[in-house]
Amino acid sequence: MIDFEHLTGYSPGMSMQASILVVDDDADVLTAARLLLRKAYSRVLTTENPDDIRSLMAAEQIDVFLLDMNFAIGRNTGAEGLQWLQYILSEDPDAVVVLMTAFGDLNTAVQAMREGAADFVLKPWQNDKLVATLRVASQLRQTRATVTALSQPPPPSDMIAGSAAMQDVLKIVARVAPTDASVLIRGENGTGKELIAQAIHRQSARSEKVLIAVDLGAVPENLFESELFGHRQGAFTDANEDRAGRFQAASGGSLFLDEIGNLPSPLQTKLLRALDSHEITPLGSDQAISVDVRLITATNRPLEQMVEAGEFREDLLYRINTIEVKLPPLRDRLDDLPALVEYFAGVAARKFRLPQKSFTNDAMAALNDHHWPGNVRELSHTVERAVLLSDGDDLTAVDFVFTKPAAGSKAQSLNLGQNERDLVETALRNAGGNISHAASALGITRAALYRRIEKFEL
Repeated sequence: MIDFEHLTGYSPGMSMQASILVVDDDADVLTAARLLLRKAYSRVLTTENPDDIRSLMAAEQIDVFLLDMNFAIGRNTGAEGLQWLQYILSEDPDAVVVLMTAFGDLNTAVQAMREGAADFVLKPWQNDKLVATLRVASQLRQTRATVTALSQPPPPSDMIAGSAAMQDVLKIVARVAPTDASVLIRGENGTGKELIAQAIHRQSARSEKVLIAVDLGAVPENLFESELFGHRQGAFTDANEDRAGRFQAASGGSLFLDEIGNLPSPLQTKLLRALDSHEITPLGSDQAISVDVRLITATNRPLEQMVEAGEFREDLLYRINTIEVKLPPLRDRLDDLPALVEYFAGVAARKFRLPQKSFTNDAMAALNDHHWPGNVRELSHTVERAVLLSDGDDLTAVDFVFTKPAAGSKAQSLNLGQNERDLVETALRNAGGNISHAASALGITRAALYRRIEKFEL
């Protein structure tokens, strides 16, 4: 039986509120996928005919696509899968596509990721690895949706960033983006670090090339090296095919490593070597591969304190921190709050096919008084929930449910779920985002903490 909690930090009894479409011309493959993925997704759609993708995308909101690359008998080039990948992303740029094929080919995998695929798996798949891959894919979908909600098409001046604090950030972005300097983006969870990474890439000389993003906080520790540098067939148990790493897929473009503080010490050394030599060596290979990437990293952790504690290499910190961009928390850029609220309300209204709702003065006062520990991401969820659940045309203060009492409030909540969330947030904050330390402080396992992070959308 698959140990979902150990492998993915996810319990079989918990279903992600996301939909997945599996497209394969083999009915047995679709049956196996339905049986496996119904434990992980709230909605699983399947079809043997790739032409159904058009009508299904028109009728359904599909978060993740698991797409075969070859549909006609005798074809094994992957061209069909790449064509459908292009179609899906043209219709929904935030869609996350994982491609699969019975014919493993490293060059095809690299091409697929450069054209926008989130990942590449080989059939027959390993159940635990497929679940882990698709879990990361679902998280990527959520991140892309948040980034889209926070940004407009280029130039980055279209961002909701009228406050003085954010204007200072955009000035730094405009200055550093055209260079190839490494950039470290710092900020609390939910402040929009990936949005800034996209803005840097968009204004760079590499803008026509790919931006590959890796959330190191969502990658199991035993898969870090393979994820970044790739592996060769037979490099370890279940390594049944060559796999391109993110460095190779991003070559020529930009590589965004989110939650860089989560990188284990041995991988820090290999990352530093790769950045200095512009070469990577896949697991199980003795042949170095030349790569050309512009590195952008992000963290919410105190890397200097981690250096002092021996948890992060000082030379790597210097290497990734050529330019530093500090994102302010939402509580320090409240001048942007009215525009953000109006924008998120519009996004929610369109999403749920509801009329646009306005905000009363007491609603805006309540929003201004809240401390926003989850920052813009929390604001997005708070406004969406209010738009969906409110009955009137106007949103008032009572329509908003906050994750914790507003700043200055002395009231003690007896709500068990609310207090549990507060404890998790406090433990994560005190641990500087270190999952192991926070789990230890709470007296629970890492997997249990990941489930709570998922549960409370932290």
